[in-house]
Amino acid sequence: MPAPLTTARPVLVGIAKMAAESQKLQAKSRVDYFEIAARSFLHKCNTDRLPFRWGINPYRGCEFGCKYCYARYAHEFMELHDPLDFERRIYAKHFDADTFLAELRKLPRGETIALGTATDPYQPAERRYGVTRAILRAFAQTSGLRLGITTKSQLVTRDIAVLQEVARRHFLTISMTVTTVDTALARLLEPMAPSPDLRLAAVRKLTSNGIRATVFAAPILPLLTDSDASLDAVARAARSAGAKGFGGSVVFLKPCAWQVFLPFLEENFPLLVRRYRERFERSAYLRGDYPERIVERIARIRQRYGFESRFHDQEEPELWPHDRQLLLF
Repeated sequence: MPAPLTTARPVLVGIAKMAAESQKLQAKSRVDYFEIAARSFLHKCNTDRLPFRWGINPYRGCEFGCKYCYARYAHEFMELHDPLDFERRIYAKHFDADTFLAELRKLPRGETIALGTATDPYQPAERRYGVTRAILRAFAQTSGLRLGITTKSQLVTRDIAVLQEVARRHFLTISMTVTTVDTALARLLEPMAPSPDLRLAAVRKLTSNGIRATVFAAPILPLLTDSDASLDAVARAARSAGAKGFGGSVVFLKPCAWQVFLPFLEENFPLLVRRYRERFERSAYLRGDYPERIVERIARIRQRYGFESRFHDQEEPELWPHDRQLLLF
């Protein structure tokens, strides 16, 4: 009798092996938390399309469950191929301050770093594990960098004291993502994220405490959030909250995001399904003049409300180093 056929399991290496060996920290009804080692906290962004050279993600995965999320592919590197794993399996990176400070020490003065490029640094896991706050405390021991933090959460206001110290030493901007001020639509698109009013209240609190904050309407979704009225409403609310800048970018739907976004459309906006299929089934990115028209619309709105147009329109921080050796002290 022939032996039964067996399927060999793939040999896991790198980040996939680290994920498989991660210790489970806690389980909730819809989310499992793990701790994962971090060989490096800084990752280099080798593209001119982004306004920063380095990125930091304190967590792998994000609980907010945004239907359009482009970052779901990141779990595929850990051999987790269900796109919903990105919001169900959250990995908190083990943080070592000395190792991180050694990474920062290698950077030249004025280098640009974005915190939260593929996961929200203030998602609910941050209340439990505090990796983001630990990173900020390390930045508060250094000086001479350009740091941006992107979030959808009012939890960022918890760290106002340490952010104020960071802002004394670095160029710092908090970018609050507000896709729409329509609360009902936001709840459909971003089911576990804080409501738009909470995010805007956080912007108001940050700016009233001397911390530079901007609002970013992203992603801009065709036929859902791309009208002048929709974007103007976000910009008007941002200006009222004291935001210094306003911007936006058009959605792109990689296969991992399309697998989640298409069923979402079919359930909630079935009349838009055909239009989205025509635009995204062959390419993750919109082509033609549509992106250019959105850029022009954003520019007009920015001018309408008098928003700053450049990141560097800031006063030099109080403790900005003029000697390279003052970067770390």
